[in-house]
Amino acid sequence: MTISRRTLLASGAALGLLTACGSNTGRNKGSSPDGKVMLGHWYHQYGEAGTEAAVRRYAAAYDGAKVNVQWRPGNYDQQTAAALLTDSGPDVFEVNGPTLDQIRGGQVVDLTALLDGVKDDFNPAVLAPKTYDGRIWGIPQVVDTQFLYYRKSLLGAAGVQPPTTLDQLVDAARALTRNKVKGLFLGNDGGAGVLGGTPLYAAGLSLVTADGAVGFDDPSAARTLGKLHQLYADKSLLLGAPSDWSDPAAFTQGLTAMQWSGLWALPAVHQALGDDFGVLPFPKDGPGGKPSVPVGAYAAAVSARSRHQAEAKAYVKWLWVERSDFQEDFALSYGFHIPARLSLARKAAKLRQGAAADVVTFVTDHGYAQPLLWTPALQTAHQDALNRIIKDGASPDSELKAVVRRTNDELQRVKKR
Repeated sequence: MTISRRTLLASGAALGLLTACGSNTGRNKGSSPDGKVMLGHWYHQYGEAGTEAAVRRYAAAYDGAKVNVQWRPGNYDQQTAAALLTDSGPDVFEVNGPTLDQIRGGQVVDLTALLDGVKDDFNPAVLAPKTYDGRIWGIPQVVDTQFLYYRKSLLGAAGVQPPTTLDQLVDAARALTRNKVKGLFLGNDGGAGVLGGTPLYAAGLSLVTADGAVGFDDPSAARTLGKLHQLYADKSLLLGAPSDWSDPAAFTQGLTAMQWSGLWALPAVHQALGDDFGVLPFPKDGPGGKPSVPVGAYAAAVSARSRHQAEAKAYVKWLWVERSDFQEDFALSYGFHIPARLSLARKAAKLRQGAAADVVTFVTDHGYAQPLLWTPALQTAHQDALNRIIKDGASPDSELKAVVRRTNDELQRVKKR
């Protein structure tokens, strides 16, 4: 199984047992024949062609240690979670986190000092969930994001302006639903699986507040989620498409006038449609609302079980702080992503014009990341409630009250650990 970078935006990190994955699963011990320290560096198996060769090339260019890259197929999050508890894990590893349990359990090393003098150049939205108790536990590698694609010609023919509010999105989707074309595609489940907290942030709320409390215990949350059901009730949503939201095929093949998807899809959309498309953040809702786009980032972390922590940290700093050329190459030469460094995102040629430049602005101005305290249990509870609201017409107020109670209980449990 190959895994694209996009998957980190659609699912939380899972914990489980280590799955055997080849014979060389151990951390590198000792020194190489030339006297250099040997470091093991794990990556999950990307779907984008050329990524594996690129990270091996980066490692080979490092003079401070002998770095052995391991390309890990299968359930990578489970593999790393289990390996961190043993002496057979990596020195440096890519992580969809680190998770709160890994940080509190002393499984990862404090990397705060690596960003001395450059912290403000890292996108704050993706740096926030790598930060706990004022310390940084992972260095973001790239930024992935999701947003709304719209077909300019179809909106023009229907006399519809690109929607900037959720009410306008509901009206636009209804007006654009004609013959065999639906107005909007949010995924084959109607949006519950992919939207997550995005509509809540568009209402001016959050999943978890900065001080660790429930961020959506507010009447505006029910108002906003009720409008997602209206899209479903109006039969404006494309359901049962041949491929799901992460693939732009439904949009490029004319099955829908608007689609929620990711930055990775932009080159394919441009190739198919030329300039006949635009991009938008999720529209704001209500007087306190604001546009919203979800962002996520894998990070480079150092295992606390490493026998060469100083050397591992030096290598991470070299690769993800100092070598901006490798960082830009990693983001934009294999798939389509935004560098985690704001300065690189601003100057990268592929991101300086058209829809790509608009997306960089969305991420900078409106990006949010899933909070570190938003556990997999809470993600499941919220998604289940959202599914019932959208497809079954369940009361948004009642569903959200139950999720608020569950969130309060979970946050109290987490804080006590």
